[in-house]
Formats: sequence, C-alpha cells, structure tokens
Amino acid sequence: MTVRPELFELHPSSGVPIYRQLIDQVHALIAGSRLVAGDMLPSVREVARAAQVNPMTVSKAYSRLELEGVVERVRGQGMRILEPGTLGPFSERQQEFRNLAVPAIHRAIQLGLSEEQIRETLDQLLEAQAILQTENSAEQTDH
Repeated sequence: MTVRPELFELHPSSGVPIYRQLIDQVHALIAGSRLVAGDMLPSVREVARAAQVNPMTVSKAYSRLELEGVVERVRGQGMRILEPGTLGPFSERQQEFRNLAVPAIHRAIQLGLSEEQIRETLDQLLEAQAILQTENSAEQTDH
C-alpha cells in the first residue's frame, strides 16, 4: 500500500526542522501500526508538494530513514517500510529507546511526578498502544 502524503503533518513554525518532523512521524506511524512492513512512502515530490516544502528536505528525511534501516529504496517505486526486525540488533534499538526515554524521565521528574506515577503513565501508554495495534490489525484484515 502506498501512503498518502497528507498523512504527514508538518509545521514549519514549530522550531523542529521539517526533515526531523518527517523522520519522527514515520517512526511514530510505524510504532502505531499505521505504517507496516511493505507499505510504500509517498514520493519525495508528492510530500514536498502537499507540505509545500523543498523536495531536498523530504529527500534528506528519506535518506536518513534509509540509513537507519527503517526503509529501503525500491528502484522505480520509491521507499518501502522494512520489517521491524531489520532495524538493527536489539542492543542498538534498546540504546536508541534509552536515548529517547532519559530526557522524558528527566522532564517527568521536573514536573514533580514520582517514580510510581511515571511507571503508571508508561503502563497506560503501553496499554493504549496495544489497543491501537489491535484495532489497526483488525482494520487491515477487514480490507
């Protein structure tokens, strides 16, 4: 399945570079099972046109995703989402998650959340994610 370029929500005034927003959104869509292995990303031109950004910006994001092992270039077709197992060894993926989690935990502590409240929040997020993945799996089997 080829994803529509409108799936991406890019905000030029957010302070986060557009290419980074694209990368983060692809990761989030994969985590939320809205993008699955075999799905094709929209072309660089389609995303650039829909988001009204320079095609080089989209190309940069796609190249980074390819370097990360998230997508592969399919000659004449574009970029295809890879199986999660191809995202690198467990230790590398775990370290990448830790790099994301440490600042989030630090911020939670700054917000005055206790260790128990942080764990409870993470448990709620994991439950919500599991429900979302179940719903997305059901939708995909219906189509």
